[in-house]
Amino acid sequence: MFEIDVEYVVMNNQVKIVDEQTGRIMDGRRYSDGLHQAIEAKENVKIEAATQTYATVTLQNYFRMYHKLAGMTGTAETEAGEFHEIYKLDVVVIPTNRPITRDDRQDFVFKTVREKFNAVIDEAEKLVKEGRPVLVGTTSVEISELLSRMLQRKNIKHQVLNAKLHQKEADVVAAAGKGGTVTIATNMAGRGTDIKLSEEVKAAGGLAIIGTERHESRRVDRQLRGRAGRQGDPGSSQFFVSLEDNLMRMFGSDRVAKLMDRMGLEEGEVIQHSMISKSIERAQKKVEENNFGVRKRLLEYDDVMNSQREVIYTRRKHALYGERIQVDVSNMMNDVAYDMAYAYSDIKDYESFKLELVKVFGIESPFSEQEFLATDPEQLGEKLFAQVRSHYEEKSKLIARSAYPVIKGIADEKENTFKRVVIPFTDKRKSIQVTADIERGVRTEGVEAVRALEKGVILAMIDQHWKEHLREMDDLRQSVQSAVYEQKDPLLIYKFESFELFKKVLAKVNNEVTSFLAKASLPDDNSAVRQGEAPRAQAPKVQTGRGSVPSAPEQLPTEKNYNDPSAQQEKREPVRVEKKINRNEKIDIQHVMSGEKKNLKYKQAEPLLGTGEWVVVQQQV
Repeated sequence: MFEIDVEYVVMNNQVKIVDEQTGRIMDGRRYSDGLHQAIEAKENVKIEAATQTYATVTLQNYFRMYHKLAGMTGTAETEAGEFHEIYKLDVVVIPTNRPITRDDRQDFVFKTVREKFNAVIDEAEKLVKEGRPVLVGTTSVEISELLSRMLQRKNIKHQVLNAKLHQKEADVVAAAGKGGTVTIATNMAGRGTDIKLSEEVKAAGGLAIIGTERHESRRVDRQLRGRAGRQGDPGSSQFFVSLEDNLMRMFGSDRVAKLMDRMGLEEGEVIQHSMISKSIERAQKKVEENNFGVRKRLLEYDDVMNSQREVIYTRRKHALYGERIQVDVSNMMNDVAYDMAYAYSDIKDYESFKLELVKVFGIESPFSEQEFLATDPEQLGEKLFAQVRSHYEEKSKLIARSAYPVIKGIADEKENTFKRVVIPFTDKRKSIQVTADIERGVRTEGVEAVRALEKGVILAMIDQHWKEHLREMDDLRQSVQSAVYEQKDPLLIYKFESFELFKKVLAKVNNEVTSFLAKASLPDDNSAVRQGEAPRAQAPKVQTGRGSVPSAPEQLPTEKNYNDPSAQQEKREPVRVEKKINRNEKIDIQHVMSGEKKNLKYKQAEPLLGTGEWVVVQQQV
């Protein structure tokens, strides 16, 4: 289904996708659902990691985001209906600056592809002898390379421009107007570099365009023709078609084949008639209508996603820029509180309700079992929200008070050149690091740390659940297609199901944001606070096989330090060095509490050192 040098090329040990319309490489684009990895395995190149979608948008909805839309192209006339239906834009044809003198000839129709390519080479050879530049348009990298080999056999100098050689694009196109030059190009569609002709070339008849196949879209054919005859220059265009071409096979090549057989055409003979050219244009029109239908259907599906996208990105924007972030947090807490009250009130399960409160908000139930069973769910939700809000405000004040001295300490340091500080938060299950502005943190007395926490948590939770939701929506879109067999509209089912999925995503985001904020605190070890203290003087250390220890008895830890669990842990932590102590080497060790010294072999001292009460003072050399 995917052919090398048609849908993709292999360059620099990588599989790169080729745009079928323009022939350019789509850098950074990869097929999804493991398809790209399958192609990489087939081509025996490095298999890259699978990618995950973080955001999606169709081009139509992307363009609709602009308040004003306008465009200019030489080939929009054939798609005027689509422009009006999708964007409500009219297409206006602007007359050319100078009259077009290009000779657009009727198509040459051959029976087989082999005959067609032979005729293309013969035509190119004839035009070169006349001193005219030739531009050969192909539909794939594979065909461009085939024609290149055929021209080499005839000793005709030429240049190839395809997806593999697109870096030389401007140079190749600029030189394509010299007399006797043959340029083979993949979908030479409006490449942005004018082909300039000399007076001798104009006198010989101008640039000759040879199309090796009709494209599915009339626009691409017109773009190829449009490379010749610019600004009133002379030129010609001629398409070579065979009954084995994709477009001809799809639409009525049988009738033409029978006609050619009845006429007794021999190999290499050609039919050239306006009736065939018109029938090819009708076939192209059908393909364009079909493609438009596909794009329109895609847009209908994306419109469903677009409404969800607007909700999510509005919330994200509020968090990112700090606009009404407190209102959003309050709304989330309100939604979670009411959902919880209604859910457990319906089933009359007070014990589970209490457990859920501790799990989500880390608070005790604000009402007794009798109150819970006797009160209306609406009032329960109202009281619960008030309690949760009050708890969160207290928690916020505590965080601000804890963070303020640290931020103030950093701001007051003479050597401080930092504008922002990283603050770690945890809810005892997950941890998150947020960055806060130091100056604003001092000005607001630590409240900036709370705002930074709200912003960081909302962004993290939205991003995590949104990308999971995108994957679920892709799966849903695939699964609803089978509704056709039940005589149902898949789009309608997609709308209903996607709405239910979206409600669940919002509930998850609300639940996790409020839960983290309600239980968040600075870590117990408070490493950030320690950074604000003046560094203590440390004794020089001696590296041993057991660890790093002070070099003299008077610098041993005091009793106070010894009872500190973190200090004890630090002593016991092994440090590997290049030179290990031999089992039978003598070492001096000292008891931490009593100061008693011993001189023992290492294997005798090892059990004592393992207790943490003895330390190595010196290794005998």
